[in-house]
Amino acid sequence: MDPLLLLEQAFNGLQFGVMLFLIAAGLTLVFGIMDLVNLAHGSLVMIGAYLATTLIAWTDSFIFGIALALPATFAVGVLVEVVALRTLYRRNHLDQVLATFGLILFFNEVVRIIWGAQSIYSGLPDYLSGQVEIIPGAPYPVFRLVIIAVGLIVAALIYTIVAHTRLGMLIRAGASNNEMVGALGINIKSLFTFVFALGAVFAGLAGMMLGPLTSVEPGIGEPLLILAFVVIIIGGIGSIRGAFIAAILIGMADTVGRVFLPVLLRIFVSDAAADTAGPALASMLIYILMAAILVVRPRGLFPARTG
Repeated sequence: MDPLLLLEQAFNGLQFGVMLFLIAAGLTLVFGIMDLVNLAHGSLVMIGAYLATTLIAWTDSFIFGIALALPATFAVGVLVEVVALRTLYRRNHLDQVLATFGLILFFNEVVRIIWGAQSIYSGLPDYLSGQVEIIPGAPYPVFRLVIIAVGLIVAALIYTIVAHTRLGMLIRAGASNNEMVGALGINIKSLFTFVFALGAVFAGLAGMMLGPLTSVEPGIGEPLLILAFVVIIIGGIGSIRGAFIAAILIGMADTVGRVFLPVLLRIFVSDAAADTAGPALASMLIYILMAAILVVRPRGLFPARTG
């Protein structure tokens, strides 16, 4: 087994993991605090990707385009929470699932109307499109390293906010008993709106990082939503620390598994069978990992403390 290939795939897994964390962080905050099952969270990934791609083209600057797309995604999050989701907090989870599934269809059609059904592409500036050597003989794309750095910085920022600020105290209190927080004079509606919009920014940032790696198209965030739910189930609903650790585990399992499972299977079966079965088993590996963890820790690795 080539150690340089293993190192490269480990970095790929870390990059995929931090992107999953950006999506799962907002999702676990919304689920943990508001008790809202938001299937449309993946649509916010898509909106972020489209806004960033458009604004980068308009400004002819990658950094300035991203800087404008972040508050624009925050504004979309505020609008969605106020107009569509605020009435769902006291409804049961089935109603929330149906309503937010409707939002998926709505956002996909809005994107097709504004940007069209064809894929669009977001290029990278020269200073982000090259490669650097992680160690001698192991080149790695600069932009993927930037994604890892951004994800780790955001993770540290979220932890600092939640654990060491007054806003974080309100978020933790809201997760435990939002009615009591409201009774103490805190505007719980404004808190919910801010938390949802903040989660939208994290999801949108993941879309902005994803855009240059692949094409931007309607429904781009929906496959990632399923993995984000797996992340928060493994990590523990409402737990930022759990979401981060679970996202890295899932990223590593998916990325490294897709590369090395076919190699291992060739020991036992033909090359053609290994190349066919390997990716399928790698996809199953995530859910096998989730099932194994839930057998030992039914509430996830780091369930949020309540009460």
